[in-house]
Amino acid sequence: MLTRLTKIAAIIALLVGLFVSRFPGYATILQFIVSTAAVVVLFQAANMRRYIWMTLFVITACLFNPVVPVPFSTRLLGITSTFSLLLFFFSLELLRAKPRMSIDSITDRTPGSESL
Repeated sequence: MLTRLTKIAAIIALLVGLFVSRFPGYATILQFIVSTAAVVVLFQAANMRRYIWMTLFVITACLFNPVVPVPFSTRLLGITSTFSLLLFFFSLELLRAKPRMSIDSITDRTPGSESL
């Protein structure tokens, strides 16, 4: 649930960033949100052993790193933001954890069964 909310927050931040990129300080907020979300999804992909997704989110985390920012032109920032937006969007569905099956109890008898 936390991973899904983090992905949605990154998608919203990237959508807003594509249209409202002129405000001072918004680039720093965008970098923090996207890099944090990329690290969270990176750990999810690592748990699922999805190595291509891990590589894509490492690249995303490095590009949106707020500590050592990568300088972008306006056009390149738009392309990078669009790519990251699509990456987070597709990860919502493609990186979904499979539900775990419950373990049968050996002490609980099966309802409706009878001894012979």
